[in-house]
Amino acid sequence: MAKIAKRVAKAREGIDPTKLVGLDEAVKLIKSRATAKFDETIEVSMNLGVDPRHADQMVRGVCNLPNGSGRTLRVAVFARGAKADEAKAAGADIVGAEDLLEIVQGGTIDFDRCIATPDLMPLVGRLGKVLGPRGMMPNPKVGTVTMDVKAAVAAAKGGAVEFRVEKAGIVQAGIGKASFDEKKLAENIRAFADAVVKAKPAGAKGTYVQRVAVSSTMGPGVRVEPASVLQAQA
Repeated sequence: MAKIAKRVAKAREGIDPTKLVGLDEAVKLIKSRATAKFDETIEVSMNLGVDPRHADQMVRGVCNLPNGSGRTLRVAVFARGAKADEAKAAGADIVGAEDLLEIVQGGTIDFDRCIATPDLMPLVGRLGKVLGPRGMMPNPKVGTVTMDVKAAVAAAKGGAVEFRVEKAGIVQAGIGKASFDEKKLAENIRAFADAVVKAKPAGAKGTYVQRVAVSSTMGPGVRVEPASVLQAQA
């Protein structure tokens, strides 16, 4: 059996993996155990009652976190003319069209979020095999294919997080940093949960949100009572 590091063993102390706790208590437990030498990301995972193999049970969307994500995203925008100027003014890190296409095709992806105007999607479509697997392909459902590039760049820079359900019916995201205070982390988690609930597909049957857990990058996970996360929708 592999030996458990002292730091990991200490972080697990006092956490019952079978017990459900309220969100506020879970956040407190996670923050107190985020003892790595860097500002750990606080993550939330939700098990949903969907089977994403069926098109009518796919869950996908975007959430604008009220307190930001704590990450500094590099944003690339495919646009021309006035829209390219608008993107630059909004703070986009990389803006271009055919020139940006060549850069990405050459293997350089120096950005975290990709936005495109609708007229350039035929061009961006050539990058499907490159951006798709990384979850960076622009999509109108999450607001990254739009003529309002100013708002899209501002949202990306301000802490918007995209989510998409995985094969096992799990959706997850980083919603803040361990340095955030407990109230802000709880607010972000509830905002994320609210976005996931609003994205509930028509084909979902039975209990939609089945399990919720929060964790830090290097810390243990804590199971959360779903009602304490979704109380805003109650």
